[in-house]
Amino acid sequence: MTDKEFKRSVLTVTAFASFLTPFMGSSVNLALPAIGNEFGANAITLSWITLSYMLSTAIFLLPAGRAGDILGRKKVFTAGIFLFTLAMLLLTFTPGIKYMLIVRVIQGVASAMVFGTNMAILTSVFPAGERGRAMGINVTFVYLGLASGPSLGGVLTRYLGWRSIFAFLVPMGILSLILIKAKIREEWRDSRGENFDWPGALTCGASLAAIMYGFSILPGIAGWILTALGIILIALFFYIENRSDSPIFDVSLLHKNKVFAYSSLAALIHYAATSAIGFFLSLYLKYIKGMEEQFSGLILMSWPVLMALLSPIAGKLSDKHNPGRLASTGMALTASGLLFLCTVTEETAIMNIILMLALLGIGFGLFSSPNTNAIMSSVEKRQLGNASGMTGTVRMVGQTLSMGIATMLLAIYMGKAKVTPENHIQFLNAMKTGFVVFSVLCIIGIFASLQRNKDLQR
Repeated sequence: MTDKEFKRSVLTVTAFASFLTPFMGSSVNLALPAIGNEFGANAITLSWITLSYMLSTAIFLLPAGRAGDILGRKKVFTAGIFLFTLAMLLLTFTPGIKYMLIVRVIQGVASAMVFGTNMAILTSVFPAGERGRAMGINVTFVYLGLASGPSLGGVLTRYLGWRSIFAFLVPMGILSLILIKAKIREEWRDSRGENFDWPGALTCGASLAAIMYGFSILPGIAGWILTALGIILIALFFYIENRSDSPIFDVSLLHKNKVFAYSSLAALIHYAATSAIGFFLSLYLKYIKGMEEQFSGLILMSWPVLMALLSPIAGKLSDKHNPGRLASTGMALTASGLLFLCTVTEETAIMNIILMLALLGIGFGLFSSPNTNAIMSSVEKRQLGNASGMTGTVRMVGQTLSMGIATMLLAIYMGKAKVTPENHIQFLNAMKTGFVVFSVLCIIGIFASLQRNKDLQR
């Protein structure tokens, strides 16, 4: 196999794997009303179908990235695909909400194993001049999953039931395993023989769990206590990592590498400001507009379709031009889309919502792959697992914080009530407040993104 063929094979395998989890996430968002109807679940319980997955993914991303450096990135990546596929099979036959939440946690661990290693694998294979394009293609498949999830998930839910979404993905997971076996024969173990930092891994997991779970149950007293405990544990985590000979995360990247630090912060803010949009709008289109799942899916497609179209172009441009400027422009466009969403009411025309989502898609497409390229290109080869794990961690923490904000607002405005015609106004107020909070976050994120630009002159 020539070098070109090998690179193409690696890109094919990582891109195909990158399609699976966003497809599952976006299609499940459309199925939430149907799941709620079958199990009698309220809006807050339904949000935990998403949150439980995000939380477990975030907790295990850094340990998974470090394990890949030590044990082999291909090995951890393959195990993650296998576990993810098994979880999909179990979810197909789930008997109730509690069982579903447990399996979603397992699925989150599997996702961490995949996304904690895939960017490190790509960075190991593609040199600096080709890396942005490869990451752009990889991100495109993420967005293709997001784009096809709502439409196909809506159709599956409508005609075959929501369980068919998980059943549909099982053969795709099996195909991913076959592709890995057939196409990738090389292994990457840049930290072979080093010890795994168990104290750091446990402290990291405990801190993320406390912060994200605590944040999701604010403004209750338990929420404030857990959030404060999580912040204390983060300080302990940094103390442990500074003293460790083989840390799961190289803390020096945050205070010595400005590009890495600000690019990671920009990603955290961007995901925190955008990830709950699909959750809010899927419920809005179902309960406020009275739309069937397949039509809601077509509307929500407008966002990720534009992401998919723009990501490879933005990634290629980031190989030649300052990726920080591209990402900052994308962040500004995302903020503009969020400000428009703050104006949504019961009477808002569907076409206006599509245009708002299109603007968000353009912003996200310009932000994601250049920002990821900036992160991965700013570290040494031995730190790729750290960088890949951190990239995934800030994404999942941001997504969890976003869903936490959404859940908190639903609790404040609606309590534990289901969305019904009698409380539509309360739901709309929760959604619009969420979009205001997300707009403010994204505006702050523009300034965080601009901070690293002078160190990224091209």
